[in-house]
Amino acid sequence: MATTTAEAPVHDDHLAAARRARCWTAGLVAALGLSLVAGIALGAVHVPFAAVLEVLGHHLFLVPDERTWSRPRESIVWDVRLPRVLLASLVGAGLAVCGMALQAMVRNLLADPYLLGVNSGASTGAAAAILFGVTLGLGEHALSASAFVGALAASVLVYAVARSGGRVTSTRLLLAGVAVGYALQAVTSFLIFASDSAEGARSVMFWLLGSLALAGWGQPLALAAVVVLLTVAVLTIFGRQLDALGVGDETALALGVSPERLRTLLLVLVSLCIAVVVSAAGSIGFVGLVVPHLARRAVGAAHARAVPVAALIGAVLLVWADVIARVLLAPQEIPIGIITAVVGAPFLLILVRRLQATAA
Repeated sequence: MATTTAEAPVHDDHLAAARRARCWTAGLVAALGLSLVAGIALGAVHVPFAAVLEVLGHHLFLVPDERTWSRPRESIVWDVRLPRVLLASLVGAGLAVCGMALQAMVRNLLADPYLLGVNSGASTGAAAAILFGVTLGLGEHALSASAFVGALAASVLVYAVARSGGRVTSTRLLLAGVAVGYALQAVTSFLIFASDSAEGARSVMFWLLGSLALAGWGQPLALAAVVVLLTVAVLTIFGRQLDALGVGDETALALGVSPERLRTLLLVLVSLCIAVVVSAAGSIGFVGLVVPHLARRAVGAAHARAVPVAALIGAVLLVWADVIARVLLAPQEIPIGIITAVVGAPFLLILVRRLQATAA
């Protein structure tokens, strides 16, 4: 009886946490739906919300069956802005959950998806495609394909460096990612200065700060959807293992989890996801750093609950960041990375101060 009484508060806390997670998930799903509609309506050319719903209803449900709107408006809603907001939500979700996984992998609350140098590899591949015409024979998909190849090459290099000294530990992975990232940033800078094209250099700099201008109905969007959703599902399923890994390798081993094997699996999955989202949208910082902390404050540190919530928060955040990037200086568009940096930099300073206060 004593054991049952002692376990009762723990059980009640678990039920309360699960109920809070369900409430947050339902609220964020609704917020994401509203954000997607708002993201389609708002821009340099405003489209009424009613018109957005009519066009979406016509294409998705054939209701209404007759067009009462102009062809240009339909093109803006369906061909331009819908794939853009969908890509924004996928990129935000992917960066958020990858950031959460990396923070558990290296046991560092200041880790983010670009810690592995994958972002730098994608930037190098994109710079080569833009400045020197490295198309890989892929025509209109040359930019995203080159960035993807560069990102995957960087992840393989990081793994090789981290593995060369023995088993893959959090410290070795962290140092390998930083070293490879700096090296590839130097290569990208060299490519920019070696190019004779001022317009090409400007395009590279804009891409390095993040942009969703290339979004459309095509392979990049479909690939991002498959990879991001797969990443969210796998990280949610492996929530308990992530909890153990975040505490420490010794704890993970005591619970029957192989830290090296799990860290290698997560490295492959996270690198693939980051490669896909960066090749589609460029470098967008701070989402993978900020959102995991917001998710933990909302539903607790258990990854099985926090990963889906982080994905939804990241999706909503990036949709609105893209809206601001489009309307702030309309009709001119500013890089979305500037918006996320403005939001993320103050949060980082607050986080560092809190960590210092905790350590003291």
